[in-house]
Amino acid sequence: MALITSQPKHPLLNQITTVHRAIPRLNKTVIGLGSFTNNVKAIEVCNFAPNPRKSTLQNHNFKKPTTTIANAAYSSESLVPPAEQEQWPLKNQRRILLSDVVVERERKVLFGRKWNSLDVGTAGVVVAMHVLSVFAPFQFNFHALCVALALYVVTGLFGITLSFHRNLSHRSFKLPKWLEYAFAYCGVLALQGNPIDWVSTHRYHHQFCDSERDPHSPTEGFWFSHMSWLFDTNSIIERCGEPNNVGDLEKQPFYRFLRSTYIVHPLALGALLYAIGGFPFLVWGMGVRIVWVYHITWLVNSACHVWGNQAWNTKDLSRNNWWVALLAFGEGWHNNHHAFEYSARHGLEWWQLDMTWYVVKFLQAIGLATDVKLPTQSHKQKMAFN
Repeated sequence: MALITSQPKHPLLNQITTVHRAIPRLNKTVIGLGSFTNNVKAIEVCNFAPNPRKSTLQNHNFKKPTTTIANAAYSSESLVPPAEQEQWPLKNQRRILLSDVVVERERKVLFGRKWNSLDVGTAGVVVAMHVLSVFAPFQFNFHALCVALALYVVTGLFGITLSFHRNLSHRSFKLPKWLEYAFAYCGVLALQGNPIDWVSTHRYHHQFCDSERDPHSPTEGFWFSHMSWLFDTNSIIERCGEPNNVGDLEKQPFYRFLRSTYIVHPLALGALLYAIGGFPFLVWGMGVRIVWVYHITWLVNSACHVWGNQAWNTKDLSRNNWWVALLAFGEGWHNNHHAFEYSARHGLEWWQLDMTWYVVKFLQAIGLATDVKLPTQSHKQKMAFN
């Protein structure tokens, strides 16, 4: 899943950003490209029914890669625009280790380009959390470990996989508003961006999966899909334009409030942890836990498009990866998800462990989750390789 957020509106917070799959909300014209607001039509992606979504963009000439069988190789021209083919000759392409996925146009993000303030702020947050986690061996105690594990479940499962992903991004089920908002707040504490920006980027990922417009495809490099795409915010605007696919969230004052005050909430949690348990709680409850959830989330973007198997003919690189599924509360059954993105259940087989689905099923049993969507048999037959 992945981490940039729009800058807070409060003047004291203008230089503070954070991280996950989101798109900065800029109203200015991008230099040399014109205004994306004028070029992009409204995109209807809020109805995650089994039928394909109707979404159109002007001048949309991009192609998705063609897949023939599981772990199929891809045409060297399938993802590279004609104007770039001479710049990316076949001899410069390479396969990712232990995979048949081809890096067709490796993107260099860290060096050789101009960084804007949002790029610097995002990278600063990521680096700061990693540096904080370095103190973990020297600040270990049992209570701090328990705090980290508890927050891993609260922010990772309830916040990211259940709320941000399956509930808000794909509308796989409905919750009472008080519970929907509570789970969304848990996601904010994961320090992966506010719900509006997170959901916008993820919806664009599904709309343009593994094409030139995908915000994070491994066809541009494994580490690009894993994390470095977060630090190139202009690239995301160039690919997708202004985020206009989250109208369902933007019309709700609660989500607008979280967007404008976003960074305050993780900082408040850090201050609370420090007040309760001192530096060990801060190191484990913030540094270790946030870095752990970061990389688990990012593995869904990278590893689950590189290693694993394809059970369904999704015509993209999505794979089912069992070990990512174990770490990410069921999100690793990624090919299943791309085949039936509206489904609240990702582990479709009895042996495919899916902790997020078990929570949704429990909420449904006690009457809190309603309109729970699952794949139909006819849709399964349509997506099968035969």
